[in-house]
Amino acid sequence: MGVLTRVALCVAAAALAFGFSSCALGPDAPGPAPGSPSRAAVDDLLARVAVVPVRPDVPGYERGCRAGQACVFGPSWSDDHSGRGGHDGCDTRNNVLSVDLTDVAFRQGSHDCVVVSGTLADPYSGHRIDFTKQDANSVQIDHVYPLAAAWDLGAAAWSPERRRDFANDTTYNLLAVGGPENQAKRDSTPSEWLPPEPANHCFYVGKYLSVAVRYELPITAADRDTIETVATRCP
Repeated sequence: MGVLTRVALCVAAAALAFGFSSCALGPDAPGPAPGSPSRAAVDDLLARVAVVPVRPDVPGYERGCRAGQACVFGPSWSDDHSGRGGHDGCDTRNNVLSVDLTDVAFRQGSHDCVVVSGTLADPYSGHRIDFTKQDANSVQIDHVYPLAAAWDLGAAAWSPERRRDFANDTTYNLLAVGGPENQAKRDSTPSEWLPPEPANHCFYVGKYLSVAVRYELPITAADRDTIETVATRCP
């Protein structure tokens, strides 16, 4: 992907995500945070979301799609969704890698679809990660607002199509991140997990809230309290 195309995608995503960027435009981008909202922006997002006392435990969540499994958010990284990159012939994982990585190289003959190498400015750890397809787990795709949390907090009542769109939302809810950070986060929400790099806390809670606003999902009282504390340190 060319630099101008990447910049255009980042600008579009920033506009949609309430005015702050989720993209690091290159390996020399200054500072560890890929882009952070102001305290006023976080406060505005907080004012837009509903708050519930605790996260309920709603039965029926099953991500797997093998025979006999519920597959409640559709097959992983499906191209069958209505968001950016949907029905373009590339799976969602490669769509995210192609935007979030720099110096991207594609597999020959894949029509610029299958990413085989690139560099990630990890938005959680702040580290630079050299990605190769041979070591694919070094970079994983995170659902900022986790699927299991979304299920408990409202997605269980959504249509299958809306859940599939949510699971493959490359504009709001998906980020390429370091594998260890993704494994540590799992289905945690902000009161349970924050990025290991403190400079990226504002970015993360801003992204989390933008997903909640977009999909009319609530946050818990504990998450609100954590986000309010983080907001005091936002620029």
